[in-house]
Amino acid sequence: MVLLIGNYAPDQQQSMQRFSLMMLEGLAAVGVEAELIRPEPFFGKFRSFGPFATKWLAYLDKHLLFPRQLKARLARGISIVHICDHSNAVYVRACRPKPVLVTCHDLLAVRGAFGEETDCPASTTGRFLQRWILRGLGRADAVPCDSRATYEDAERLLGTDPAKPKLSVVTLGLNYDFQRLPEAEIARRLSAIPALDPATPFVLHVGSNLRRKNRDAVLRIFARTKEKWNGQLVFAGDPLAAEYHSLAKELDVSDRVVVAVHPDGDVLEALYNRATALLYPSRFEGFGWPIAEAHACGCPVICSDIGPIPEVAGEAGLIHSLEDEAGFASDVMRLSDGAERAHWSGKSLENAQRFSSAKMIAQYVEIYRSLASL
Repeated sequence: MVLLIGNYAPDQQQSMQRFSLMMLEGLAAVGVEAELIRPEPFFGKFRSFGPFATKWLAYLDKHLLFPRQLKARLARGISIVHICDHSNAVYVRACRPKPVLVTCHDLLAVRGAFGEETDCPASTTGRFLQRWILRGLGRADAVPCDSRATYEDAERLLGTDPAKPKLSVVTLGLNYDFQRLPEAEIARRLSAIPALDPATPFVLHVGSNLRRKNRDAVLRIFARTKEKWNGQLVFAGDPLAAEYHSLAKELDVSDRVVVAVHPDGDVLEALYNRATALLYPSRFEGFGWPIAEAHACGCPVICSDIGPIPEVAGEAGLIHSLEDEAGFASDVMRLSDGAERAHWSGKSLENAQRFSSAKMIAQYVEIYRSLASL
C-alpha cells in the first residue's frame, strides 16, 4: 500500500491538488493500491478572525494535528509513503521508519528564503519554514524532480552529503486529456465566455497574478501588436488584478482584453485549440504545465528562456529573453499567418508526446520498487 500525502485544501494550491489526484488515479489504473490523505481543517475552519490568525490556525492543523493522524495511519499496513509536494517535506520525520519519497516541483520559495531572487520573498516565519522544508527533503530516501532545472537546484541546495536522498528527474505528465478538437466543439465550449468575440483571433495567457507570472509583460507585448493585428488577449486563471486593469487602460488595449476566470478543463482545452499562441513570458517556474497543455492541443507557445521553460517547450518553443518584448510581439505577428501557425502547431503536437501521464506513473512505480527493497 502506497500512502500519498496531499495538500491542505484551504491553501488552494490547485496544481498540487491536481498532481496528488493524478497520482492516486494513475496508480489505481496500473493496479497499485494507494490511499490519499491530507491535513484537514479543524482550527482552520475558524476563518472569521482575519488572515493573520487564520494562517496560524492553519499551522496548528498542518503541524500539530496532522503528524499525529499520520502516525496513526502509518501503523496500519503502509509500505511506502509518497509526499506529493515538497512543501510538505516537513512530514518526512513523522513517516519513519517507512521509506519516503518527496516529489520536488520547484525550490523557488526555498531559494527565496536564502536571499536568491525568485519573486518569492520570505518573511521571518517563511525563512524558518523553508529551511525546515529543505531539511525534510534531505531526510527523504528519494526526491524525484519535475525538471532538470529543479534537479540542479536540489543538488546544489542539498549539498554533497553522501547521506542525501537519491535525486532523479520524472517529467510531469498531463492531468487532463488535452487534445485537438473539432471546430464546432471549440465554438460550443467557447460560448461560455460571452466577452470573447468568436470571429476575432486571440493570444492566450494562463496563470495567476503572482509577479513571476509576468502579466504586466503580457500586456506590454500584446500592446506592441495593436496597430498591426486586430486580435484579443485572453487571460485564463485568476481575475485580473486592479494594477493590470490600469496598465491595460494606459496601454489603450482594455477593450481587447478578456478574462476567463478559472475555466474548467473543457473550456481551457478549447482556448488552447483556438488561440493563435500561448504567450508565456514567465519570470520563474518549476515546470510550466500550461506549455505542455498548449502543445497537446497544437497551440504554439511563445515563452521565456528562464529555468525549466526551454526544457519543457523543447524545439517547439519560440523562446526569448525576458528583456526581448519586441521579439515576443514579433512572434505573435509571425503566428498570425495561418501557414506559420500550422508549422509550429505540428511541432507542438510532436513535443507533447513527451508528457505522458502513463510514463510518469511507471517511473514512480519503479522508484517505489527500489525503495521497497531498502
